[in-house]
Amino acid sequence: MIKLVLLMALFCFCLAAAPPAPPVIFDTDMGNDVDDVIALAVLNALQTRGECRLAAVTITKDNPWAPVFVSLLNTFYGRPEIPIGIVKGGATPEDGNYNRQVAQLTAKNGKPLFPRRLSETSTVPDAVQVLRRALAAEADGSVLIVQTGFSTNLARLLDSPPDSISPLTGRDLVARKVRLLSVMGGHFTNPAFTEYNIKMDVLSAEKLFAGWPGPIVAGGYEIGISIQYDPARLESDFRWIQDHPLVHAYHFYRKMPYREPLWDPASALYAVRPEGGYFALSEPGT
Repeated sequence: MIKLVLLMALFCFCLAAAPPAPPVIFDTDMGNDVDDVIALAVLNALQTRGECRLAAVTITKDNPWAPVFVSLLNTFYGRPEIPIGIVKGGATPEDGNYNRQVAQLTAKNGKPLFPRRLSETSTVPDAVQVLRRALAAEADGSVLIVQTGFSTNLARLLDSPPDSISPLTGRDLVARKVRLLSVMGGHFTNPAFTEYNIKMDVLSAEKLFAGWPGPIVAGGYEIGISIQYDPARLESDFRWIQDHPLVHAYHFYRKMPYREPLWDPASALYAVRPEGGYFALSEPGT
């Protein structure tokens, strides 16, 4: 009996000692490159493992099919309730190669192959409102933000005034709530290289890096290009299910076979597992 009591006490202590999963906001230009899909799938998988919790997904691609795809991917992982916001008046309004295509796939019964909460005609909240609401709801110093698209949403967040969501300005809200911003952007071994996520909204990128009131870790182009997904693994990695949104997106995105650089998953993985031994940090810049 004594051993049983001690065992139960140890079990309860372990449960109490486990830190809460950190909230993650994923800011993405979903639809411009397929590694955004992989990054969001990675974050969902890490949430399933208890390592993080997706608090919101915000989108910098100004296209109505982008939130539909995000919604169906989160729903696929059993999380249809995750808040989604989209940029207003942003860049890259074109469909891209997989958002609409995957969303329009149908099952044998004629219904969407991948259920979702949103449709292309849904009224999707402004990304800044979603960001403010997500930050205001979380504990101080707890939030991880992963930005894998343009800097539009986060730059606008910094400029946002107090409102009914929070009495704090956007900058003050970030300073209070955010632990780390992990950005996929730039090229640090070749500064003359014009990296896509930066060049599509240079002014917002300048505002973000100059005015963010907390630590930023930037994973440059050179990181992802050195880590590429082998398309031969699609069959083995996803053999547990007949239809996976990621697999369909990968096939739609480009003529197979191709090796996709893992720029965005690298930034997502670093945010959640900074001590995982996957990456080393350079000296801080200014």
